Amino acid sequence: MHADFRLRFGYILATLLALSLSEAFYIPGWSIKSYKNDEPIPLLVNKVYSDNTQLQYAYFDLPFICPPTGRTHTGSSLISGHSISLNLGEVLRGDRITTSDYELAMGKDTECQSLCSRTVDRYALRRARELIDSGYVAEWIVDNLPGATSFVTIDKSRKYYAAGFKLGHKDISPDMGKPRYFINNHVTIVIRWRNAPGKDGERGGKVIVGFEVYPKSISDEYWKYDSCPEDVRNVEEGMELHLPSNTTAEENPTSSGLLYAPPQVEEDMNDGATLNISYSYSVYYREETNVEWANRWDLYFVNEDGSSKIHWLAIFNSVFIAVLLTVVVGIIVTRTIKSDMKGFSKDGGIEEGKLKLKLKRPRNGNKSPKAGEKEPGGLLEQSGDADNDADVSSDEELLEDLTGWKLLHGDVFRSPAYGGLLAPLVGSGMQLVFMATGLLLLSCLGVLNPSWRGGFVSVGFGLFIFAGVFSGYFSGRVYKTFGGEDWRKNTLMTAILFPGLLFATVFILNLFVWAQASSTAIPFSTLIALNFLWLFIQLPLVYAGSWYGYARTGPWTHPTKTNQIARQVPQQSWYIKGVQTVLLSGLIPFAVIFIELLFVFKSLWQDKSGYYYMFGFLAVVFLITIITVIEVTVVTTYFQLCAENYHWWWQSFFIGGGSAIWIFLYCAWYYFTNLHIHGFISGVLFFSYSFLACLVYGLLTGTVGFLAAYAFVRRIYGAIKAD
Repeated sequence: MHADFRLRFGYILATLLALSLSEAFYIPGWSIKSYKNDEPIPLLVNKVYSDNTQLQYAYFDLPFICPPTGRTHTGSSLISGHSISLNLGEVLRGDRITTSDYELAMGKDTECQSLCSRTVDRYALRRARELIDSGYVAEWIVDNLPGATSFVTIDKSRKYYAAGFKLGHKDISPDMGKPRYFINNHVTIVIRWRNAPGKDGERGGKVIVGFEVYPKSISDEYWKYDSCPEDVRNVEEGMELHLPSNTTAEENPTSSGLLYAPPQVEEDMNDGATLNISYSYSVYYREETNVEWANRWDLYFVNEDGSSKIHWLAIFNSVFIAVLLTVVVGIIVTRTIKSDMKGFSKDGGIEEGKLKLKLKRPRNGNKSPKAGEKEPGGLLEQSGDADNDADVSSDEELLEDLTGWKLLHGDVFRSPAYGGLLAPLVGSGMQLVFMATGLLLLSCLGVLNPSWRGGFVSVGFGLFIFAGVFSGYFSGRVYKTFGGEDWRKNTLMTAILFPGLLFATVFILNLFVWAQASSTAIPFSTLIALNFLWLFIQLPLVYAGSWYGYARTGPWTHPTKTNQIARQVPQQSWYIKGVQTVLLSGLIPFAVIFIELLFVFKSLWQDKSGYYYMFGFLAVVFLITIITVIEVTVVTTYFQLCAENYHWWWQSFFIGGGSAIWIFLYCAWYYFTNLHIHGFISGVLFFSYSFLACLVYGLLTGTVGFLAAYAFVRRIYGAIKAD
């Protein structure tokens, strides 16, 4: 049996490792879009974001950039300023994709093209300085590729992309020692293309394999009237975001007659001064034969070689811990438990809370004690020959053997306190298990990938909604097992408890983000749609699953009967008590997953211009983590039962999810040591999202631990025959 399990586990692990090494990690798109010469190429603008804050803003909401004119592009039906329809995931991640006024035509280079001249006031300048100071970058899209800045590795062996380009830059004035802000008012766009594959390429079709954006700041001194700079390549001075006072020193004493005013003074000025910012762009098309269309996203995946080694280190670390735990569990199962059960014959068993002892007839003819003559405490039945001259010592040894989990057969399946709360939590945990499994499977197969913008969130939300049937089934069946009678109340609690907590938290956070006019705020119409999916799709699915699990399938049967009077729990050791056990047990699964979490944190919080793509490695670590949670919960539950503590229901759930506490502390450590997030709202968003993520993880692993411990307890007590 154990050999078969090891073979099965090895086969699954090898399969997932093969997926992690597969080159076909993602499907770049469902169809290839090709362009003919001079065919218009739409350039879409999305949003601006920063690694130093959690607030994003729609590009066209910025008061200092060129607003859309609403004109129709030449040779196409695209209208400037038209919003592109978004999927649910794109809306939730703050995308606001809109067509722009930039004119791009396949194969047609443009040395310089004027876009607009924007007149801005002091408020717009202050806003621009704030965004530049926070390191905001803009996201543009061409042919589903985000505009990127090109870099070269340290050894100059390969090129890679960082999505987005900076709005501007900041330096220190050499004369006055004050900070100066420059806006990037000219962009050089490089479209890299190659011939389309197949017959489309034979007809002259071309596909885009790269989209690069190189921003530049050009002072207004270089601009001609309503035209482009004379030479965009040779520019020494940038466009500084500074307005001198529009009043004399007598009219505005704060300026002291100087052309430079500190930012805190300039913000208070209301002199009506304005600044003209001219915008322009250049477009170049370059053939790229070294990049296939199917591999065009590879340049966005930075530091592949170094990170792969660290991923392998994480896997070896996880496998080592899992194997060590497997050995411990194997020792407990093969030696300790089987040794405890040794001596139970087919005719023996448990009756009225007492263990019966049957000894074989000695060879000298003396009869063994009858069953009715056993001690009140009961004796563990033994097989084999008994020594006639050691009755007293044998009885004392058997009484010593009765301590531990064997004495809890009449209480181990006693329904826990607040079982009506535990059942919905287990149901929600199973809902998350199916959602996470589906997401990882689709990601490893390449269905979910960076080219499907918002796909991960959209599919995850859909899986969560339709997994409500599993939530209802497990919740209803566990509730029935606990002896619950009002299954409709349990159904309602299962459908509302966890999703309601998520919705309430997100809604409260949304109020803060709304106040900042950020695109991260979820639109009110989207909130209504989410409520509709929750109440009119998930709730009926939970109801159907709960009815089937409660009424049709029924409760799980237990191998022993529960006594009417509860047994007193003896004094427990410090390391077996609730909080200590949860914290100590949670360290082991955390040790399995913490290395991989570094990459996830970096992608989510620290380097938003990159993409997390190692889903094969993540799937392997996730599987090992689940196995580790199962083994840790089983071992801890066994020790708890050996300490004659039958309150294992809630304890197993908390032990399974105990590593979520360490992950949240890990998030706090990462926030203070690695991130440079500033602002109260951004800090609140970080810790709130981290708390929700840890809550999801804790529910998932807690449910896995609970079900594993339940199966383990039923198995060991099922090996003892009950009357």
